[in-house]
Amino acid sequence: MSLKIGFFTDSYLPYTSGVVRSIETFSSELQAQGHEIFIFAPDYPNNQGRLDENRVFRFPSIPAPTYHDFALAVPFSIRLWPTLKKIGLDLIHVHSPFLLGSLGSYSAKKLNIPLVFTFHTLYDKYAFYLPLGNNFAQKITKKYCTDFCNHCDSVIVPTGIIGEQLREWGVTTEIKALPTGIDIDSFRIEEKNWLYQKYNIDPSVRLIISVSRLGKEKNFPFVLKSFKKINEAFPNTKLILVGDGPEKDALVKLAEQLGVSEKVVFTGKLPKEDVIKAYNSAHIFIFASITETQGLVVGEAKAAGLPTVAVKAYGISEMIQDGVDGFLTNLDNDEFTDKVNLLLNDNNLRFAMSQNALQNSEEISAKNLTQKLIQHYFEVIKRYNKKDLRLPNLS
Repeated sequence: MSLKIGFFTDSYLPYTSGVVRSIETFSSELQAQGHEIFIFAPDYPNNQGRLDENRVFRFPSIPAPTYHDFALAVPFSIRLWPTLKKIGLDLIHVHSPFLLGSLGSYSAKKLNIPLVFTFHTLYDKYAFYLPLGNNFAQKITKKYCTDFCNHCDSVIVPTGIIGEQLREWGVTTEIKALPTGIDIDSFRIEEKNWLYQKYNIDPSVRLIISVSRLGKEKNFPFVLKSFKKINEAFPNTKLILVGDGPEKDALVKLAEQLGVSEKVVFTGKLPKEDVIKAYNSAHIFIFASITETQGLVVGEAKAAGLPTVAVKAYGISEMIQDGVDGFLTNLDNDEFTDKVNLLLNDNNLRFAMSQNALQNSEEISAKNLTQKLIQHYFEVIKRYNKKDLRLPNLS
């Protein structure tokens, strides 16, 4: 039986983020496996002329005050209810607990269908974006997220450690650990020189790469300070930072202050196919964020055969087998630097970890994880049917 699923999300294309990549990956695979996906998302000022949007419902939006490339949806439309009744959704899957996520929750209740929520982000760690005291904002955010989770029929978390965190907060709803899958075949390309050609880099230079939105929570000052020490030990290296965000100008200035601006390439936002080429052109992936629920970019790096050095925090710790396909470190510049230097100094170790990364990435293939997601959808719907006999029985 094919399903009709409504994804409600506060971020979507052309905006790029780990949440958006997760939605893209799962929606593509779900459709490939015979299910219909309808996406309810904000509109963006630069969204003119996009194609393939016959199943995307756009809401008017306004630029976010802290980052104008991000849009805040106005969660109201007179077209929404007629559209939902016409589609006949079997389940709503929300990807945020806020604006459109709350609208998705309300819609599920009105339609009398089950509600699934993916807890993509440790929202309390983003409290510094709110105009409140940090501790107070964190408490409010935790309470709000806990209440939202407890009004859902199932909560999906990318890693088990995040599920444990939610239980500590007081979430009593069923929690299902299910990472976002990676389209690993798309990362297996032969093009290994794209970064060198694109940015006119000498072929002898070894490239260290990090891919992420350039926001405060991603901890890029730590990355730049670590790279300064790495470059002192290995001058024939460059750092490639792929992504854009509100901290870009500050990071460019910091690179200048550290004296490494000539050794750091800020690529800005890149199309997906170029991001894949960038991964494949590099030698080592590094990541210092301490707010990740999964760290999707680590999975992408593994699919491209890159060993990773990352700060051990939350979901990242479940994405890397320490000493096998990468290294996990404390939030310490010296320790982080030492692990990167070890890989730069030992080509045999780096090659072995690269092969292990390729092999281990098979565990998070998009096809396999989407099949698990579909199975979970059916389980949630069946359980919901037992609570309300007015719904059709899928058994």
